[in-house]
Amino acid sequence: MIKLNNIERFYKNAAQKTWVLKDVSLEIEPGEFVTIMGPSGAGKSTLLNIIGMLDQPDSGTYQFFDEEVHRLRERKRNDLHKYYMGFVFQAYYLIDELTVYENIETPLLYRNVKKAERQSRIADVLDRFNIVAKKDLFPHQLSGGQQQLVGVARAIIANPKLLLADEPTGNLHSSQGEIIMDLFKELHNEGMTIIQVTHNEKYANYGTRVIELEDGFIKEDRRINT
Repeated sequence: MIKLNNIERFYKNAAQKTWVLKDVSLEIEPGEFVTIMGPSGAGKSTLLNIIGMLDQPDSGTYQFFDEEVHRLRERKRNDLHKYYMGFVFQAYYLIDELTVYENIETPLLYRNVKKAERQSRIADVLDRFNIVAKKDLFPHQLSGGQQQLVGVARAIIANPKLLLADEPTGNLHSSQGEIIMDLFKELHNEGMTIIQVTHNEKYANYGTRVIELEDGFIKEDRRINT
């Protein structure tokens, strides 16, 4: 599904290079639940953003479902990003002016899904996440945990092949974080491929594999017995 080979990302300051990622090679198969860990500045979010096509490496190759991403035009990359991936962020990034229902609906509008199907999918996900009563509220009327539930609902509403989550529980209380992680585990058990960035060892163990970064390198890549 995902093949990264010798991925490097750096910033230039005069004649000096500051490395964010260096010589990162890995493969991720469909159906894996991968956690990326490491100290601040290790390159975790940069790696996630490259996989999610929100950023591009300075060198190396990236294949996504056998498509050579590093060779694609921007429009094609955007299409892969839009149709195959869902994103969950630490800061939620809900649209303040839209209701819960409208926030969840947004990815379906981008994909030109017909109204009847949109309504059916949204009804299902509202019920699944137990937020039917919140559908007409605006983000500022929700708790942090409720906002993140809406963020996850929006990320999966279009049935992406890959769910990417950057510190999805970082702003939540432990009980709220466990709700989100239990939901991720459920989605993974249904066959969704998930890659998350987290500092939390407990939440890392919800997955099947941990990739630990240090100073832009892969320090460790280990499987978890589940």
